[in-house]
Amino acid sequence: MVGPDPLLFRQREQLLALASRHAVPAIYDWREFVVTGGLISYGASIAPIWRQVGVYAARILKGEKPADLPVQLPTRFELVVNLNTAKALGLTLPPSILALATEVIE
Repeated sequence: MVGPDPLLFRQREQLLALASRHAVPAIYDWREFVVTGGLISYGASIAPIWRQVGVYAARILKGEKPADLPVQLPTRFELVVNLNTAKALGLTLPPSILALATEVIE
């Protein structure tokens, strides 16, 4: 399990190369890892989060106090699967996982 760390995100190509070289299946929080060659990710969809950051920044710039803004949690989550990586690792993913996937990369 690779958590949502900005350092790991920036170094994802190196991390994925190591996982591939050592045949280590891993799950990630962000879909970008899977698009780059990771096996599977499950986590909050990042685009709506960044939109909300922009909305909050605008509200603060218009004079609202940050302490008065409610804490908001993600509401949309994505399950992304890379079948090419599964095949390279010699894994067969259950149909139930593929049926639940938001996106399957082939």
